[in-house]
Amino acid sequence: MKIRYRFVLNGGGEKTFELRFDPKTLALQRDDKKTPPDWTRLDNEKCPNCPLSEAEHPHCPAALSLVDVIEEFKDGISFTEADISIMTEQREFRRRAPLQTGISGLIGVVMATSGCPILAKLRPMVATHLPFANIHETMYRAISMYLTAQYFVYKKGRAPDWDMKDLVKIYDAISTVNRQFSKRLRTIKIEDASLNALVSLDCFAAMTVDSIMDSSLQEIEGLFHAYLQDF
Repeated sequence: MKIRYRFVLNGGGEKTFELRFDPKTLALQRDDKKTPPDWTRLDNEKCPNCPLSEAEHPHCPAALSLVDVIEEFKDGISFTEADISIMTEQREFRRRAPLQTGISGLIGVVMATSGCPILAKLRPMVATHLPFANIHETMYRAISMYLTAQYFVYKKGRAPDWDMKDLVKIYDAISTVNRQFSKRLRTIKIEDASLNALVSLDCFAAMTVDSIMDSSLQEIEGLFHAYLQDF
């Protein structure tokens, strides 16, 4: 499986990222031949909820996976306009948007598939990656992913969480990682495009939680009338 992100910047500069994933697990296939920079060390602003040990994992898997992205956009300014295209194996998405908008989607895909045990809960969404999604689309996909996961939990003979109580906990944990990763990036000299891309990811995580907890689900209940008409 492949996803290609392409940025055409003002002035004609171009940056392209070819992401390749294991077709069964969606794990990002990474080339770690070069020595990783110090900011990727696991003990550098390590997430408080990280279950990894520094002895077994000297470097943060999410940081290792983002080295090229952070390096390429180290001079990027958030609101610089760019022509952004994302090519999946099924379709292509195009939009002229601020640089941080495209970087946010790219970082989200890379971090979810990087091997980070916290963000791995988002990995199934990469199979149906939807660039430039709004909060309602993100909420719908997150809930659909979680309830599908609960079906597989049920099929394994364990107790499923049909009330989605643990989904809020998952997104809270993801938000912790996003905020701590921002602190990690602030230990190096970069402009604000990548930092604000992470802030945007965190805002989406927070809004998704809020949507689950308030009446937003009731607003879409009518879409499922065909399933509910006998009740």
